[in-house]
Amino acid sequence: MRNLRFGNVRFLPVALIQVYLVTACGTLAVETLPLPEPAAITISSPSPTFEAAATRLPLPTPMPSPTPTESISPPSGPAPEPTVAATATATRQPTATPEWMKAGWTLVWQDEFDGPEINAAYWTHDTGGHGWGNAELQYYTAAATNSFIEDGMLTIQALEEAYDGRAYTSARLTTMEKVEVAYGRVEARIQLPYGRGTWPAFWMMGADFPYIGWPLSGEIDIMEHIGHEPETVYAHVHGPGYSRDESVGSAYDLGKPAAETFHVFALEWEEEEIRWYVDEAVIFTITPADVPGTWVFDHPFFLVLNLAVGGHWPGPPDETTQFPQQLMVDYIRIYKPDGHTDNTKENVAQ
Repeated sequence: MRNLRFGNVRFLPVALIQVYLVTACGTLAVETLPLPEPAAITISSPSPTFEAAATRLPLPTPMPSPTPTESISPPSGPAPEPTVAATATATRQPTATPEWMKAGWTLVWQDEFDGPEINAAYWTHDTGGHGWGNAELQYYTAAATNSFIEDGMLTIQALEEAYDGRAYTSARLTTMEKVEVAYGRVEARIQLPYGRGTWPAFWMMGADFPYIGWPLSGEIDIMEHIGHEPETVYAHVHGPGYSRDESVGSAYDLGKPAAETFHVFALEWEEEEIRWYVDEAVIFTITPADVPGTWVFDHPFFLVLNLAVGGHWPGPPDETTQFPQQLMVDYIRIYKPDGHTDNTKENVAQ
């Protein structure tokens, strides 16, 4: 897992099926079932390096604008005096800049959620209703009622319904063994749910989690939100010596309820510094000197999106909480800094 250079984004063929139970703050069990193991391609680069199996979409090239012309018939009678003919020419418009282009960064992976269904090449559903180490009340399912694509967005929907001993259902999606990133910029445009007892999160777990466990693998919470604090979002890291209630992080006041509109939650990750952003405002920065244990943010991580109901931190819903509740994701994008060219390829199959 650690044969990367300065930075990597990679897509891995599924070489393992791992049934694991993991929370934003804990781990219960892991079972690994082997499958045939195809080779994966990593695109690496020096300082930093990124790995990717997706091809960045080319910029659209506008068609040349035609030049309008007039059809003129010669008049009858004597020929008129020669005149200078005026020609009307349409102004050619510049190529539109795609909305995913960002100054100083090169896009290396994206999911715009524009397809008819959740892309199984990128995402896997975690399922179960064991509380996920946080006394959560929902059962995570892979049902289309709990996670789906609609209007160009991923929607994770929490429902108040009895399911396998639980009073609520929801969904949790992960890119483990499929999309992993080390260093660069990770961002998502998200609209949060509202109401006491809701607990949405956009976060990352160390890709070596199945082998060394949590918190040794590390966890980076790009955004967490608890419904009874409607205007506040949180950024945290967890690692050995600073996990659960001892995690290192910060709260950020949006100034209005988070559920009112979409916000862009982003992370810029370097070897020895991580910065969190909300709508391009820096809300938190951390370095190795800021953690009371080992800095474990030096290897690939995978993405996680989930909407929990209840738990130690948010508490249970009450009579004011209305269901269904939805976490809506417009896109997720991963960038590398400009000037760091992918110039080598190597096998990283495990």
